[in-house]
Amino acid sequence: MRVPHPRSLAGQLFAMQVVLVAALVAGCAVFAYVTDRSQAEVAARRQATAAAAAVADSPAVAEAVRSDDPSARLQPYAEKVRRDTGVTFVTIMNTRGIRWAHRDPDQIGEKYLGHIRPALRGRIFSETYTGTLGASVRVVAPVHDPRAGGRITALVSAGITVDTISAQVRRQLLALLGVALGALAVGGVAAYVINARLRRHTHGMNAAELSRMHDYHEAALHGVREGLLMLDGRRRIALINDGGRVLLGLPEDSVGRYVAELGLPAPLTGALLATEPRVDELHLTAERVVVVNTSPVSSGEQRGTVVTLRDHTELQALSGELDSVRGFAEALRSQAHEAANRLHAVVSLIELGREDEAVDFATAELELAQALTDQVVAAVAEPVLAALLLGKAAQANERGVELVLAPDSRIDDGLLPPGLPARDLVTILGNLIDNATDAAAEGVGSGTAPRSARVTVTARADGGELTLRVADTGAGLDPAAAEEAFRRGWSTKSPGRGLGLALVQQAARRNAGTVEVTTSQEGGAEFTVRLPLPSAAPTP
Repeated sequence: MRVPHPRSLAGQLFAMQVVLVAALVAGCAVFAYVTDRSQAEVAARRQATAAAAAVADSPAVAEAVRSDDPSARLQPYAEKVRRDTGVTFVTIMNTRGIRWAHRDPDQIGEKYLGHIRPALRGRIFSETYTGTLGASVRVVAPVHDPRAGGRITALVSAGITVDTISAQVRRQLLALLGVALGALAVGGVAAYVINARLRRHTHGMNAAELSRMHDYHEAALHGVREGLLMLDGRRRIALINDGGRVLLGLPEDSVGRYVAELGLPAPLTGALLATEPRVDELHLTAERVVVVNTSPVSSGEQRGTVVTLRDHTELQALSGELDSVRGFAEALRSQAHEAANRLHAVVSLIELGREDEAVDFATAELELAQALTDQVVAAVAEPVLAALLLGKAAQANERGVELVLAPDSRIDDGLLPPGLPARDLVTILGNLIDNATDAAAEGVGSGTAPRSARVTVTARADGGELTLRVADTGAGLDPAAAEEAFRRGWSTKSPGRGLGLALVQQAARRNAGTVEVTTSQEGGAEFTVRLPLPSAAPTP
């Protein structure tokens, strides 16, 4: 058995509109019919009253009543008045109700069918009564004879049959039905046109399907981690999901605001406002690295833009860690090569019979290598930072740069909270040391006295904050370019670089920290990162 498919929303609305229009037109037609019939009866009563009063006030009628044969004079007169006024009948009778004039001559001399007592008391009255011509709306008026001192000498009755009134109402009703059918047809066509357009916009789905699609839309919108942003033609946010608000750092009331007013970085704002598509562009926010894709929505005119955002922060951090691991591996390879050379030297000294020189040479090398290790391990209890410093020291040594740990460096075990990610520490310190090593290797700071290439690292945790400071003996940084240094793409090196300092600033902001750049005592650049540490809980 085939289950019928539910009617679409447009079809349901069309049927509802047709029924509503039909009911409205039918109601108006019934109301108009009742009103027209009532008005027709009132108009008929007024018409009959005017005719009866005019006949009763005529001097000719009073004079004919005094004659020997009133019917001979009143019958032609009554028929003439009936034809001229359009009433159904005009009857003239004596005070006993005997007819002197009637539309049907055979009824002359017969008794009037109806009430006459109110008229005999001098009052004009109306009633609906069934007489010889059928049911009629009639009016009875008294005839006063001035010669008899105003005495009532006759009665006049004028009326219009109910059939005549009904015929008039039917003619009006036919005209009304024609207008009603026309209105129904116009309303039906208008409803069909409107609902055809609605059917196109709703793709023929019914209310249940639209509701289900809305539920799916809301679930998908708020369930995905990727950011989704929809802009209208005026570059205002029409829709944004939870992931988009988190990635861009926007408040809950972002919908309806212009993109230019969101306070986003200029390159990211430019990408969102662009009219052409953007594919996998890397942009930085205050705390994240996001991949932006934009797709304009247009159909002859610009309707808006659909923007998708992907979080690239963790991937970028992993890439940085991978670069650090590669650097460590390269440093280990170089150290292995140097160790092999030194071992060959020791073996050669032994073979030459110079055992004392071989022992002195090996001991000096061991003491030199162990000195930095002991210094780092003693000052920095955080294993990730200690390993990073040792690896970077070996890497810098390969490039002829000396990495020195400042004497006031001190990070005791347990001072760094679990909420401070080790990955962010690697990002901050690793990028700063790499930049400082590059600067120191390329040249020392201004001055005439020659100096060795050196990078000084300070890592200290006290006073409720973690301080990471890296100074070099390079050429330094122009103070005018200090703000631009943290912008993505800015670099004093080859094109395509300039992401390290931007990531450092992001990592600091994520942990509510700050980054400062000054000139070191040796003329190079000095970067200082301060990260707040939570106060220790009191001992019970």
